[in-house]
Amino acid sequence: MPTILDGNKLSEKIFEELKVEVKKLVEAGVTPKIALILVGKDPASTSYVNMKARRAKRLGMESEIHSLPEDISEGELIKIVDKLNEDKNVHGIVIQLPLPKHINEKRISARVKPEKDIDGLHPINIGKLYLKEECLVSPAAEGIMELFKEYRVKVEGKHAVIVGATELTGKPLAALLLNSGADVTICEYTSPNLTKHTRNADILIVDIAKPQAITGDMVKEGAVVVDCGFNYIGDKLVGDVNMNEVSTKASAITPVPGGVGPMIIAILMRNLIKAAKMQNKLN
Repeated sequence: MPTILDGNKLSEKIFEELKVEVKKLVEAGVTPKIALILVGKDPASTSYVNMKARRAKRLGMESEIHSLPEDISEGELIKIVDKLNEDKNVHGIVIQLPLPKHINEKRISARVKPEKDIDGLHPINIGKLYLKEECLVSPAAEGIMELFKEYRVKVEGKHAVIVGATELTGKPLAALLLNSGADVTICEYTSPNLTKHTRNADILIVDIAKPQAITGDMVKEGAVVVDCGFNYIGDKLVGDVNMNEVSTKASAITPVPGGVGPMIIAILMRNLIKAAKMQNKLN
């Protein structure tokens, strides 16, 4: 049986550490605050935003949700982001994606000040990440690296293959892996050489939003497999990896649910605390 990279267990450990950090900040006169922007009424997005707000409050931080109509103009949304940028009581801004098609996601993400960009999507933060400079990093990518650290998955000198060049996970994770000494291949699910790539992976990360698309015959014996998928087959939640098949070959694997998902929230909260410290010049 493979080692289970348990995101639930590790995230709870991180939350306990963050409670201590928040208490110190509050005693110093700073209460970290997150502003969450939700455009439209998508049930999944609404649930996720509420989850983030609840977790912040449970850690002793503040949160506010800006629920906006789906037909809001890009200009009006920019005005709201600009106002939050200038609010010194707000330390982190999250724009829940996806946005309606009439709004340019990259332009809106780049409108958030880099020091408040706790999702790590601003071009400045992305550039600093590749340059190994201090910055706010994508919670999904950082969360995966924390799992590797906790479960002593060796990265240096290994061949990591990322299937899915996503802005939130694949691309920033490639930078983190490169910075840690791994050889990195990044490809899309549509690649004609997909199976060749995945079979060569010592570490395989998949984020393609295709239920159980990666099967046992596509994975190298002893590989570490990270499944970022979140899909439903009927009422059953499954990942992008066929767990039953791949777990017979993997040396370690993330479950779905309970793997990468909980880590995203944990690192987002850690980023909020980091942002509050940076903005108030606190170590």
